[in-house]
Amino acid sequence: MTKFSSFLTVAVALLTFSTPGQAEKLSSTQGDLSVSRQAGGFDVPWAFDFLPGGGLLVTERDGRLFHVLEGRKQAVKGVLAVAAEGQGGLLDVMVPRDFIRSREIFLTFSRRQGRGAGTALASGRLSPDSTRLTDVRILFEAAPGALGGRHFGSRVVEARDGSLFISLGERGDRPSAQNLRLHQGSVVRINRDGSVPAGNPFTGTQGAQPEIWSYGHRNPQGMALDLQGNLWVAEHGAKGGDEVNRIRKGANYGWPVISYGRHYSGGKIGEGTSKPGMEQPEWYWDPSIAPSGMMIYSGRMWPQWRGDIFVGSLKFDYISRLSGAPLVEAEQLRSSETGRIRDVQEAPDGSIWFASESAGAVYRLSR
Repeated sequence: MTKFSSFLTVAVALLTFSTPGQAEKLSSTQGDLSVSRQAGGFDVPWAFDFLPGGGLLVTERDGRLFHVLEGRKQAVKGVLAVAAEGQGGLLDVMVPRDFIRSREIFLTFSRRQGRGAGTALASGRLSPDSTRLTDVRILFEAAPGALGGRHFGSRVVEARDGSLFISLGERGDRPSAQNLRLHQGSVVRINRDGSVPAGNPFTGTQGAQPEIWSYGHRNPQGMALDLQGNLWVAEHGAKGGDEVNRIRKGANYGWPVISYGRHYSGGKIGEGTSKPGMEQPEWYWDPSIAPSGMMIYSGRMWPQWRGDIFVGSLKFDYISRLSGAPLVEAEQLRSSETGRIRDVQEAPDGSIWFASESAGAVYRLSR
């Protein structure tokens, strides 16, 4: 059962958290879409997720978590301290399928490690009135690596078997993405209690971090399951070479040995665009769009978009829709409201929601 299908018993009318005024229009291949602002006043909203029964959780990068209901937002107390510097801070939030029973949520964030910081995952239980987290604990923390405030990732996705995937950037230390002794530049897989699942590809490899599922990533800030349960990521390249990758167990995605981009200086990256034993992207952008946030669509409101991939652009202020096999960018969804897109999600009713960093707001796309 998918996360969305577990919510279908909830009245979808509760999903419109405010009564918007005159909605704006966004042109698309499915006609004009209605763009309505659902909540605002955020300082760098990084991620959001839906609560069953109505309501929304939104993270701010500076370390605050908000509960939003009917257009009103309230800070949630009990969030762990974060290393809010550069690209680091409070990052993703994920509401698991069993939330109604467990009240558990998951947060990724940058955590202080001596003079540096690393990507971590914490869980906590949301109080019945959604004002506080309790039983907060760290389930995973990347092995200490580079200093600085770059390339933390990070998204968390619940797999169909209940395990958790977490994406981690290489922290600006390019060679670490090829070093299995470090977590940087990888997608890791853990159980909900933080233990290592049976079947992880490197558990028997001496010196390797057993949580690693795939590696050779630069800075994956988008991650989602497709309709068949396969994992995909969208990750930042350098100057060109932003990638969409289908994630396979134990696979090496090449950074920084291969890339379709170049260094910001204009210099060549690594050995070229391909090498035996390293995966090719399903799609890449050149020039870079700075991808952040990723969703693979069910087709519930717009059946023609079923299975399409939606990725937010921080650089060009649009939502990219990718479709087909081979994958191509089929459309750019853009309006005065889009701005720097930090996250994209499908609501249980099939509408498409996005967080605009520029506007400090969350919007809904609908018919």
